[in-house]
Amino acid sequence: MLKKLLCVLLAAMMLLSLTACKEPQDETQATTAPQGTTAAGETTVAPTEPDLPYAFGLGETFKADAPVTYSMFFSDASWYAFADTWETEGVFKKITDLTNVKLDVTKFDSGTYMDSVTLAVSGGEAAYIIPKIYDESKFITGGAVLAVSDYVQYMPYYQDFVTKYAMEPDLATITRADGKYYRLPGMLEAPLQDYTLMIRNDIFKAAGYDVAALEKDWTWNDLCDILVGVKAYMVQEGMCKESDYIWSDLWAGTESGQGNGGNILKLIGASYGVPSGWAVGNGLQYDAAKDEWYFAATTDQYKDFITVANRFIKEGILDPESFTQDDKVGPDKFYNGKTAIISVNRSQVQNFRNNLDSILGAGNHETYVCVYPKGNNDFIAERNRLENGVMISSNALDDLGEEGVIQLFRFVDWLFYSPEAYTLIKWGVEGETFEYVTDAATGLKVKQLLPGFKCGGLGIGGADEDVDIRLQWGYAGGVFWYGGTVAEMSDNFSPEIIAYYDRLGAYRKVSPINPPVQADTDQSDQLSLMQTPLIDKVNEWTLRFVMGKDEMNDDNWNKFVGECESLGSEEYAAFYNEIYKG
Repeated sequence: MLKKLLCVLLAAMMLLSLTACKEPQDETQATTAPQGTTAAGETTVAPTEPDLPYAFGLGETFKADAPVTYSMFFSDASWYAFADTWETEGVFKKITDLTNVKLDVTKFDSGTYMDSVTLAVSGGEAAYIIPKIYDESKFITGGAVLAVSDYVQYMPYYQDFVTKYAMEPDLATITRADGKYYRLPGMLEAPLQDYTLMIRNDIFKAAGYDVAALEKDWTWNDLCDILVGVKAYMVQEGMCKESDYIWSDLWAGTESGQGNGGNILKLIGASYGVPSGWAVGNGLQYDAAKDEWYFAATTDQYKDFITVANRFIKEGILDPESFTQDDKVGPDKFYNGKTAIISVNRSQVQNFRNNLDSILGAGNHETYVCVYPKGNNDFIAERNRLENGVMISSNALDDLGEEGVIQLFRFVDWLFYSPEAYTLIKWGVEGETFEYVTDAATGLKVKQLLPGFKCGGLGIGGADEDVDIRLQWGYAGGVFWYGGTVAEMSDNFSPEIIAYYDRLGAYRKVSPINPPVQADTDQSDQLSLMQTPLIDKVNEWTLRFVMGKDEMNDDNWNKFVGECESLGSEEYAAFYNEIYKG
């Protein structure tokens, strides 16, 4: 099954390679190879400089000649909160031991991470290394962050990945009109749809629904119909009351929903070809037939998306508090048997199941990881091969000087892009937390945790007394290891997760990536000024419609559209197209 998974993901990568290229509109929009890479994609590794205090090249561990401290921001998730042991004996201690670099970490709560980063940067208090950045646009003006593309020539691991997996078209999507980019992105060999739905399959089967047979072609409306039937069964069996909801979700509320509906609205929105939830971005969508961009939230497709999302609440299925509650509330209801469906990602599958075992008892439940439904298309929500990434603040250059900041980039290259660091940060140290074994089915060497360890971040369960390497030492956290090769991304997949990806590859497609739009600084500033109030308005109305606070009718819809237009939605799209077409 692992070989089949590799084929599925590599096929997706080939599709993206074919669809990512577009004739440039003019010279300012031409896709250029990043510094350190030829136009043909050949690596041009910078020579070793005798006055640079580090070794240079692939296959080498970065190590500063003298101890050095770099400041870094850190998104601290409450469900695996930063612990002192991470620095005294865990991931940060191991990084220091290998590289001679101490990371001086400033922790911000994950729920307010971007607000905290924005405040710190605007106040001139930016750390040198700023990870977990999805959109760097607002940080570029005023020179608060460096143009990282000026330094990638000093990053052999980064350049090697760019060359091997033809990432140039993807990097063009974050390149500005000045020909530079300001975020070192997580890079994926192929896109990977992580978030989906988990169901209590024992309840669905008892209610008469075979999800494995239905998921290939089901739509969100189909799922709602099914859940109405499942709820009727649960009410009949005394498992819940008619007034209860049987779906209470996470990653949509105050803790991680970001005020836009988070994961679930991203999934449903993508199924209707519109950006929403975590993927709302700038609110614009590309029409390939017309070769132009449009403001998606005022279209019929967006109205269809909102209508179907609201139907789950209107039918008494999805608890509207999913969009306001903390992330632990929904899972707790699922573990206690009060609900029958929930969002999940691959790292949480085993954790959810372990909690069900603990509360309901092993053997008293059956779960199934579904291919989530379609809307008006059969695309997965993920299309890009770029993930969130790392900004480097100008404070680093000011404090360290040119030679010192080059050393910093060399360290960042090792930390975020080397296979050695990927394994360390994800799995820990060979012989201490994990070992290599030969898989009996494939004959391949694979990683497995040593006895006595488990890891929620890897989706690997264990006994109550086993040590969770993420909680104890900070391995497999959500700050460092976004991106990687197919083999790296899948090295902790269980047979169940591999089977899920096999089905996903057979039942769904990867949509073409949108073409790059390269705004200069003034244009970016103007877009940001127009975008912020518009997206705030879209998020506000979307949640009001979805949660049922405002009924979806012509009067309310027209009021919403009117408010967007009064905020300049049409001018915003026109200006974006003007930049796009040059």
